[in-house]
Amino acid sequence: MNDILIRPFRPDDAPWLVEQHGRLYQRNEGFDDTFAPLVERILADFMASHDPTREKGWIAERDGVRLGSIFCVALNGHTAKLRLFLLMPEARGQGLGKRMLNTCMGFARDSGYRDMALWTHESHRAACALYRASGWQLTGSKKVHSFGCDLVEQSWEIRL
Repeated sequence: MNDILIRPFRPDDAPWLVEQHGRLYQRNEGFDDTFAPLVERILADFMASHDPTREKGWIAERDGVRLGSIFCVALNGHTAKLRLFLLMPEARGQGLGKRMLNTCMGFARDSGYRDMALWTHESHRAACALYRASGWQLTGSKKVHSFGCDLVEQSWEIRL
């Protein structure tokens, strides 16, 4: 795993990120074609108006091949929001997710945030286990119908 670089997100990463989110979530979760456009809007907003001193994205890559992403954005003045955390299947189970999460949380802490929050789905069991092991607390859970699926949406928080 030492050969995997976690580097800053660049605008030319956006098409790959949209494609992978759409493809993986459709294949693994049964999401419909409304999900990738949502990711595209999130990235467009980030690129157009993020505050680089308090908001950042990262891409994990090995030998120029992208393996994942994670973003830290402002939810409000003291809470950061974790967004677009994605690991390609071939990169899972090697500790890279933990490394990326620690990078994001460390940036949030160093940027003056007191807390972090995230939104995910109960079906993302490995991610939820990582959050729990990293000290995050599940703060809410509700049944929703999103992206053409019946899901259980979860909210998580951590004090930095």
